[in-house]
Parts: sequence; C-alpha cells; structure tokens
Amino acid sequence: MRKIGLFLTTLAVLLVTPLAAFAQSAGGSDGTWGYALGAGLAVGLAGLGCGIGQGLTAGNTTAGIARNPGAAGAMFTNFILGMVLIESIAIYGLVIGLLLQGKI
Repeated sequence: MRKIGLFLTTLAVLLVTPLAAFAQSAGGSDGTWGYALGAGLAVGLAGLGCGIGQGLTAGNTTAGIARNPGAAGAMFTNFILGMVLIESIAIYGLVIGLLLQGKI
C-alpha cells in the first residue's frame, strides 16, 4: 500500500510540474520546445515498444521451432509477417516525430 501511495504521489508531481513551466514564458522562448519533446517521446517510445515486441517474437518463434522443427516453415512465414508489422509501428513513430518537428 505504501508503494502505491508513493507511486501516485510521484505521478501527481510529474503531471503537475509541466503546468508551472507553462505558467510564464521565459524571455526569448517561443514555446516550441514541447514539440521537440513530443517528437523525441514519439520516436523513443515507438522504438522501445518495437524492440520489446521484436525480442519477444523472435524468442518465442525460436522456442517454437526448437520444440517442433517440422513446423519451421509455417512459423518462419508468420515470424517475418509479425516482424514487418511490428517495424511499421516504429516507422509510424518516426513519421509522427517528423510531423511534430515540421520537417514533412
């Protein structure tokens, strides 16, 4: 229970802190740093999620082929299709990051 309380308190502080940053504009700041932060988060989180997904997919496919070598052809086809779909998520994150930066 104590860990949950600490987690919720930390989450509340992290969610309220940006409000203080937006309260007053600093001298010479045009307020576009949020777009750069959003672009970095989009690319970083998409890459993190895809890395985890690809690792799990490769590990489970390897374990499945080790248990049943006769089904390696069908598993490999599904493995490649899954990897392509997972990688498309990273490309979406990159496109969102570029859109936020105004490069597209």
